[in-house]
Amino acid sequence: MLIASSLAQALDLTPAELAGKRLYREGLSSSDAQVSARVGAADMLVPASVVPCGSCHGADGLGRAEGGVRPPPLNWQRLALGQGLRSSNGRTYPAYTESSLARAIQQGRDPAGNRLDPAMPRFVLSMADQRNLTAYLKRLADERDPGVEAQTLRLGTLLPGEGALAGPARVVAAVLEDQIKQLNQQGGIHGRQLQLINVDPGPDLASAERALTQMLEQEQVFALIAPLAPALDATLASRLEQARMPMIGTAPLLTGSTQIFDPLPGLDDQLLSLADYAQSNLMLQQASTQIVYADPAQASFARHLEQQLQNRGWREVKAQALSEQAPEGQALFFLGQGEDFARLTTQLQQVGRTPYLFAAANQVSSQLPQVPEAWSRRVFLAYPFVPDDWTPTGRQTLSDMRRRQGLDGRQGVLQVSTWCAVQLLGDALKRVGRDASREKLIQALEGLHDVQTGLTPPLSFGPGRRQGLAGAHVVTLEMPGPVFYPVAAYRPVAEVIAP
Repeated sequence: MLIASSLAQALDLTPAELAGKRLYREGLSSSDAQVSARVGAADMLVPASVVPCGSCHGADGLGRAEGGVRPPPLNWQRLALGQGLRSSNGRTYPAYTESSLARAIQQGRDPAGNRLDPAMPRFVLSMADQRNLTAYLKRLADERDPGVEAQTLRLGTLLPGEGALAGPARVVAAVLEDQIKQLNQQGGIHGRQLQLINVDPGPDLASAERALTQMLEQEQVFALIAPLAPALDATLASRLEQARMPMIGTAPLLTGSTQIFDPLPGLDDQLLSLADYAQSNLMLQQASTQIVYADPAQASFARHLEQQLQNRGWREVKAQALSEQAPEGQALFFLGQGEDFARLTTQLQQVGRTPYLFAAANQVSSQLPQVPEAWSRRVFLAYPFVPDDWTPTGRQTLSDMRRRQGLDGRQGVLQVSTWCAVQLLGDALKRVGRDASREKLIQALEGLHDVQTGLTPPLSFGPGRRQGLAGAHVVTLEMPGPVFYPVAAYRPVAEVIAP
């Protein structure tokens, strides 16, 4: 069931502890004064915001290995009761006190006066900043990320109840509810039951912003999964970055966000798969080509795709908004929804032109039965997956889910992408372990490689990769029908650097 109530909040911190948290995570002083740090043997002075404590020790203070260095966990109880403990290099030292901790942070020496690893910065702190930081470190081990409770882990989504997206939102809600219920019936994740909170993003940007603020500040969810709120496309990535909240689901165009993991390929990779096919099989790279976009908000993406095609050797390519006049060109790449695609084909038919048309199937699938016969074998679509990708087990589990939720084959891409989002979340949370944090979740998602969903090609992520697939199948239409014919199997799109 989708839950829409506010639950327990994160750990309450005093003003001093909150200031210490900001210093720990961001390297910023409560007074907004510049905080500096000395790094390396040369004591090079840099802003502390470049090397905050949390960048190496982690938001949870448990430390993470990087570049051969393993920062120790910053658990105050361990530090203060550390009499006689041996460090990894054999040094011994007495228990830390507030003063010896300050010396370690500012001078890089342990309580016995031994030098700490030179990789650790030495911070230049005021007495007030040091007190705040120490106060926060004493609470660090007790602080959990929002949404993590003893018996439950809260997730959030944004699904509209009215308007054009209400139907697709019901499909997403059905898949989320079904798959989370399946996980919970299997015992949950490390003893925690998953709870899903849905906030309606409303009809416009203002209402969507309020819904996201409610999700972040009131509902206090651990992560966002499969939201359907396109009004937030321009701001979602920055809001999630600021809140350090992970999201698994369809990414807005051109975000580059480290917080968002998309199971399926982005629109750019899908269209580049079409371009590579057109270039190698249809010899169109020298043809007059237009990238036609229906929504002014897609103009920047259209220009980005124009540059990508030029990098691939396309010579006569330009981006153009869909207007009342039929576009020119021998090849057209389309950005927009089904109704606009139908408008485009009608315009072209009226002037007697049948250029090659390229589009992502999930954008135009609703209008494919209305494509005129003249475009038989001249419409090419990108599909993240095709039925040949489905294993017998995957096909059966999808069929069972549809039966339980009363779904059919419509909105198939949406069903599968939501399905994959829940699977990725479950796999990553199992890797994280009982001591869950958002930072650990992101690291676990980055570590997922060749994930077999049974419904798609294998999904893989990495520190610099946030989309599970990097290409698409290419399918053409034969009319009347339409009858679908795969012409190129999935393969990752090769990156091409501008000359």
